[in-house]
Amino acid sequence: MAENQVKTEIPEVLHKARGFWDKYNKRIIIAGSVVIILTGLYFGYKYLYKLPQEKKASELIFPAERLFGKMTSTSRYNKDTVNIVLNGGNLDGSTVTGLIKIINNYGGTPSGNRAQYMAGACYLQLKDFDKAIKYLKSFDGNGASQIQSKADIMLGHAYSEKRNTSEALDYYRKAADVVENDEGMATEALFMAGLYADAIGKTKEAIELFQKIKDKYPASQKAQSGDPDRYLAKLGVLK
Repeated sequence: MAENQVKTEIPEVLHKARGFWDKYNKRIIIAGSVVIILTGLYFGYKYLYKLPQEKKASELIFPAERLFGKMTSTSRYNKDTVNIVLNGGNLDGSTVTGLIKIINNYGGTPSGNRAQYMAGACYLQLKDFDKAIKYLKSFDGNGASQIQSKADIMLGHAYSEKRNTSEALDYYRKAADVVENDEGMATEALFMAGLYADAIGKTKEAIELFQKIKDKYPASQKAQSGDPDRYLAKLGVLK
């Protein structure tokens, strides 16, 4: 009911907010996200499964993972290349096993779990938001808070493009909560949540989020930049 009320009361704002993903997508798939995945965050989880199965999955996923890493590090997402990452094919003489096949055949392995994250990111780039949500919600960060935060931000963007404002704002908030001890990532996620709350006309929530940056992380780069103060002033909150 609340969601329907938002859509009825502020259609112009929702129309502007629909492009939130287009405006901020480079902040979402942050260069280096694959590096975080590959630095051993899953080693403990890995040994819960049969090693031969994970070894096979790891060998199969490597070309797609490498290609995905190249895309994220350059922020260049060619549609044909994204499709190869997802569905497999040949690129520059190399055979790439698609992420979807790996998920279907090795979904219970650490490699299959990483594939869920990358598939969700790829579908977000293709603007297939339902599939992006499907795969990102299936991904489990297993305690890797930084990568889980990125997944939550991408879920926020997918829901925002579907005009599901409540879910979108919830995931932007979750992205900040999961990395609350990481000052840099937490403040970036809070700032993004504040921007979105403002964009959909939820002024009270926007003020709360911008103020939280100042109160909880006063020494952070984001707080020191003055950006939260500028948006608070815009929303009628003066120092």
